[in-house]
Amino acid sequence: MTTFVDRVVLHLAAGDGGNGCASVHREKFKPLGGPDGGNGGRGGDIVLVVDPQSTTLLEYHRHPHRIAGSGKAGQGSHRNGAEGGDLVLPVPEGTVVKSADGEVLVDLVGLGTTFVVAQGGRGGLGNAALSSARRKAPGFALLGEPGDSGDIELELKTLADVALVGFPSAGKSSLVAAMSAARPKIADYPFTTLVPNLGVVEAGSERFTVADVPGLIPGASQGRGLGLEFLRHVERCSVLVHVIDAATLEPGRDPLTDLEVIERELAAYVVDEALGGRPLTDRTRLIAINKIDVPDARELAEMVRPELETQGLKVVLVSAATHEGLRELGFAMAQLVAQARADLPLREQPRVVLRPKAVDEKGFTVQREETADGPRSASSAAARPAGCGRPTSATTRRSAISLTGWPAPVSRSSCSRRVLAPATPS
Repeated sequence: MTTFVDRVVLHLAAGDGGNGCASVHREKFKPLGGPDGGNGGRGGDIVLVVDPQSTTLLEYHRHPHRIAGSGKAGQGSHRNGAEGGDLVLPVPEGTVVKSADGEVLVDLVGLGTTFVVAQGGRGGLGNAALSSARRKAPGFALLGEPGDSGDIELELKTLADVALVGFPSAGKSSLVAAMSAARPKIADYPFTTLVPNLGVVEAGSERFTVADVPGLIPGASQGRGLGLEFLRHVERCSVLVHVIDAATLEPGRDPLTDLEVIERELAAYVVDEALGGRPLTDRTRLIAINKIDVPDARELAEMVRPELETQGLKVVLVSAATHEGLRELGFAMAQLVAQARADLPLREQPRVVLRPKAVDEKGFTVQREETADGPRSASSAAARPAGCGRPTSATTRRSAISLTGWPAPVSRSSCSRRVLAPATPS
C-alpha cells in the first residue's frame, strides 16, 4: 500500500462568481422606487499553504479533484450575495508547483507561505451598481465570472542539510537509525530503501537534518533502479555523504570503484535550473566507509583511506552496527553544515511567476492620429456596442484600441451574453 507520494497532478476548479440581481424597489405609492439589485458574491480561491504537519502528498494522490465554493447571487433590497469559501490545501515545505506544461509557478519554502493557485471569479454587478446619471434605472444585471480551472503538478523536494548517497544495502538507513530517532526499515537481507527517510542529528551546538535516499546503481542516469527518481530530494542538500560498503562480496566492487560509479551518476543528473539549483557535483563531499566491524572490511578501509585523502576528501571509518566512528562522523557533518550555512546567502522569498491569461486580439487594431498635442493613439468609441463595458474618453486617454469588424451601435439587448433578463415590475 502506498504511504509516500512526492509527485501528484491536481485538477483544480476555483469558485464561480455569483450573478448580479436586476430588481426594482417597490413600496406603497412608489411602484418604481429605483433599482435595488445587489451584487453577486465572489467565488472562492484555491490556496496552497506550507504546513509543518504535512510530510507527503498522499492525500492529493487519493483525491486529486478539488473544487472551491461558488459565490451566491445578489438579491433585491441592495442585498449582496455571499462569497464562496476559499479552499486551503496544506502542502509540505519544499513543494514545487508547476503548470500542466511543466513551467515552474512557485517554490513553496518557509512555514506559513501561501500561494493562490486558482483565483475565484468576480461577482456580477447588480442593477443598483450599474445605474448612472445617463441610465438611472437599468433593467439588467451582469453575470458572475467563472473561476480559474486547470491542472497543476505538485513535486516535493525534501529540505535536508545532509544527504546519504551510495549503493543499495550500503548501510545508509542503518546510519540514520543509529545517529537519530528515525526508524527506517532495516533487515539482515539485501534490499533497498523505497522512500526517503529523514532524521535529525545533534552534534555539539549544531542541529541538522539527514536524508537517506534510495540507493544508486550503475545506469541510474538512464532510468535504472529507484535512485534517479528520488534524487530530487538531494537537490536542496548542501553536504553529500558517500556511504561506501567495505564488506561487500559482489564481484567488481571495491570502495574506489563504488565512489567512481556514484560520482558518475550524480554528474549525469540534471538539476532544475529554474529553481536556482546547483549541480550535484558542486556540493561538499564527505566519505563514510561503513561496516568496519568486519575484519576484512577494516583492512580494506585502512588501505584505500590514504588514496581518498590525497584527493582532498575527508574520510571517516564507521560501523552502524557497533556505533564505532559515529561521533566523529556527526561532528564532521556538523562542521561542513555550519560552513555551508555561513556561505549561503539569506534564503530567498518564494519565487512566484505571474502568468496572465491570454486575450484574443482578433479584430483589434491600434490607430494613430494627429492632434494639437502631437501624434497619439485613439479609438473609434462609437464602434463599441452600447451598454457593453465602460465608456472611454479620447481626450483623457493617451492610447486606446479601435474595434474593427464590430457591428453598428445596437441596443442593450445585444449584450444578452453578459447580462440577466430585465426586471419587470409587478
